[in-house]
Amino acid sequence: MNKPTVYDCSIIELPRITNRAGNLTSIQGNVNLPFDIKRVFYSYDIPGGEARGAHAHKECHQFLVAASGSYEVVLDDGRNKRTVLLNRPFYGLHIPPGIWAAEQGFSSGSICLVLASHVYSEDDYIRNYDDFIEYVR
Repeated sequence: MNKPTVYDCSIIELPRITNRAGNLTSIQGNVNLPFDIKRVFYSYDIPGGEARGAHAHKECHQFLVAASGSYEVVLDDGRNKRTVLLNRPFYGLHIPPGIWAAEQGFSSGSICLVLASHVYSEDDYIRNYDDFIEYVR
């Protein structure tokens, strides 16, 4: 079985309809994203200096968008690390299962929008980094 790497995490540009009165972006599962969307959630009011995430999934794909503001996503596959800056609401980051991801460096007023391929299941999460390293080896 091929394990995903941080280089399998991809930035996807989303379609935009621009208008002088404001812009619109829509997202469709299996059209703009390589998975069907089963869950949507977002984090906001994140204090400066705080980090979010810091976990991996066994089966769930995630797609992260900076709906407002900016933040970095630190990706880790157990061998390589890569940091991606999200700062535009029409770009998102696809994170396949088997990648440790942590969000950090949130700007004031940031909103981290997450679209997920699975409904919430605690059994799908790997929340301890040592357990993650064992899982990917």
